[in-house]
Amino acid sequence: MLTGCAGYQLGNQALYPPHIRTVHVPVFESVSFRRNLGERLTEAVAKEIEARTPYKVTGDPGADSVLVGRLVAESKRVVVPSRTGDPQQLQTEFNVEVSWRDHRGNTLRQFEPVPLPAPIVNMAGRADLVPEVGQSVATSQQEAIDRVARQIVNLMEAPW
Repeated sequence: MLTGCAGYQLGNQALYPPHIRTVHVPVFESVSFRRNLGERLTEAVAKEIEARTPYKVTGDPGADSVLVGRLVAESKRVVVPSRTGDPQQLQTEFNVEVSWRDHRGNTLRQFEPVPLPAPIVNMAGRADLVPEVGQSVATSQQEAIDRVARQIVNLMEAPW
């Protein structure tokens, strides 16, 4: 009776390609003038991979796969101005390009809905900033970074 289920996997391992065990995540490039955004995004992605996937993040470029990212745009805009013209609510946004390849250079995931070359996907993360309730630019940026990191790890799941 158990032989009928021999091809199935249980747990979160079933969501991810089984031939990958390690992921190398070099520091994401950043075009932003704000310091350390690439490093903060890389750290958030590595933590998400370790927490939610069966993969081990390694500093070895010879890992089973390499996840390369580039922060291509970063913006902050006023969503709700006050009566005096001061910003009452702002929004921060990051746009990131990501490519995930195995150690042979083959693309591990095709991102069909995105109108970009197959190995690169562009995603955005937004977060609101309301200074009146004690939020700062740093907390808003971290929230947007965490959202982008979750999106990146979601893309690592195997298609159904």
